[in-house]
Amino acid sequence: MGEDEPSIVVDVHSPASETEATVRAAFRATPHPGDEFLLGSEGREATETIAAFHGVSGWDELGAEALDANYTALSFFSAGGFRFFLPAYLTADLRGELLTADPVFHLAGGFHDLSVDVPIGDQVFSRPIGRSAFVNPRRYGAMTFEDYARHRLSVFSRQECAAIVAYLDFRGDQPDSVDAESIRAALELFWHDRAATAPEQSDLDRHLEAETAFLAAIDSNDPPAKSSP
Repeated sequence: MGEDEPSIVVDVHSPASETEATVRAAFRATPHPGDEFLLGSEGREATETIAAFHGVSGWDELGAEALDANYTALSFFSAGGFRFFLPAYLTADLRGELLTADPVFHLAGGFHDLSVDVPIGDQVFSRPIGRSAFVNPRRYGAMTFEDYARHRLSVFSRQECAAIVAYLDFRGDQPDSVDAESIRAALELFWHDRAATAPEQSDLDRHLEAETAFLAAIDSNDPPAKSSP
């Protein structure tokens, strides 16, 4: 490095850096679900967006520019894809690099009730959004956004939930945070409990090992196929 080139100093003991280290440690061994299982939504936009993540074997291989360009992926991922690639968005956000993607919305948006008044002509419609609003009664019946959020966010292990709590705590403590109420509600209603009670990664590993042994036993005891006469 030349004498005139500025050096970049990173405070590894800052709250943001410490939270990033927590996220990296928690998601270090999170398994990739396979490219064929990354897509969780229908439609051309979803398919094209998720295609940008095919062939990416490590979530830390993606820069903030690519994450911002594909910010809708957080809505289109399957549960396994969301689990695997979320830390890429969290760490980029903690470094202040994201301009478009908003991981807080996807982690805290379903636990806080809001309503928006929409004037149309001489009428004003109060539109509920958030926790108790229905997702789409024609397709999902009585499911609310809180129901959907609990289902989608249950994919994370206990260690991963603890890291997400650390991330949300950091974001909620920022003086300019516009998400403080949503974050507080999400922590109280969901994340604190999941960080204490969700299955650990070791539980998932033992289950997969047992399933592998079970299927192997079935295969080894299959009767040989009869040959054609």
